[in-house]
Amino acid sequence: MSKPTLLIVDDDEDIRTQMKWALASCYEVLTAEDQSGAVAAFAAERPSVTLLDLGLPPRPNDPEEGLATLAALLASNPLTKVIVVSGQSDKENAIRAVGAGAYDFLIKPIDMDELRRVLERAVYVAGLEQEYRAMQEGIAPQAFEDMIGASSQMQSLFNFVRKVAPTNAPVLILGESGTGKEMVAQALHRRSPQNGPFIPINCNAIPENLLESELFGHERGAFTGAHTQRKGHIESAAGGTLFLDEIGELPPPVQVKLLRFLQEKKFARVGGRQEIQSNTRVIAATNVNLQESVAAGKFREDLYFRLAVVVVTMPALRERGSDVALIARDCLRRYGAQHGKARLAFTPDSLRALSRHTWPGNVRELQNRVQRAVIMADGKRVTAEDLELNHVLNALPSYTLREARESVEREMVQSALRRHRGTIASAALELGISRPTLYELIEKLGIAKD
Repeated sequence: MSKPTLLIVDDDEDIRTQMKWALASCYEVLTAEDQSGAVAAFAAERPSVTLLDLGLPPRPNDPEEGLATLAALLASNPLTKVIVVSGQSDKENAIRAVGAGAYDFLIKPIDMDELRRVLERAVYVAGLEQEYRAMQEGIAPQAFEDMIGASSQMQSLFNFVRKVAPTNAPVLILGESGTGKEMVAQALHRRSPQNGPFIPINCNAIPENLLESELFGHERGAFTGAHTQRKGHIESAAGGTLFLDEIGELPPPVQVKLLRFLQEKKFARVGGRQEIQSNTRVIAATNVNLQESVAAGKFREDLYFRLAVVVVTMPALRERGSDVALIARDCLRRYGAQHGKARLAFTPDSLRALSRHTWPGNVRELQNRVQRAVIMADGKRVTAEDLELNHVLNALPSYTLREARESVEREMVQSALRRHRGTIASAALELGISRPTLYELIEKLGIAKD
């Protein structure tokens, strides 16, 4: 899961280091000590949120440099969220900053719990505003809740999450292994009004004799080894979401008890008599055909209908067209940074192999192949051999030089147009060609102008 980017602007190196250490688990943290560094980092990385100290050099005792930095960041991106930090004596200036467009302000010394809450909310609001702006402009967002996809299948999935998340209805997620079913469950949870935890359970990974206790808990003495009372996951997920992966593997006795909970929102611990009420939302997922399991007598029909109030099917990666290249480039960027190879790029042959592979393991397989390729790559280019996809190329008819050149040109032009939302002048500038030349390429390569 990719983390939002946070820029910390403060002239005190110790504070920058401490804040980075405290927040690195939740954010990709960038730091800057002055206005020029802040503006450069902001332009290069486009952080979701900036934490800005008003006292910056060359006049750290004067808030004007911090206010000027705020103005520069907002001029670069009016939708960015800047949280101003000031001392108690500078509270009036912090209020001035909010009037000038800052998202919020915090008074030193900073309470870390409060800071985390403010940052989390700022990131959430920034994401919603960016989505709304994209929809207003008719642009399909390529990234949504840590999922990437510009294909029609993924855009439909994103719309499904937006509609269903605010409800408390049970959801059944279908799809092949590796398509991202748990990511959809997490997205539904994050966008729901509930503030309880997200607890995932793999029904196939827990022994049958322990699964009932794991889900519903047990009383002391309920069975051999039950020395203390223990809450189950349904109880622990109260006010939140319980995600039941591989729901088709649920044993029949547990199916009965889960059905009763879904009907009445009540259950009893193993060995207990007291009824416990819980508002836990249940989201289930499976890669098997549950209707066939119902017909074969392996899965209760009444439980199926309780779980399948709302159903969504995850598209296989092979059905998502150009999403393969989008996801592969995102993986290359993340794994390249992780392994100290930030400037890696795909060769034309590797992109061709990626687009032609059938991806039986779906997104999980793609992630694994790209990470392995980053580790194994010797130069600055990731090849089809690094991806272990040479067999795909060998099975394809060979390109002529002209076909290969046109394939690369088409990919580069389409990518540039996507990034610049169809703006010819900006795309031509990135490609290093004139606008007339770009128009000629679009015509020659048969690229849709919309």
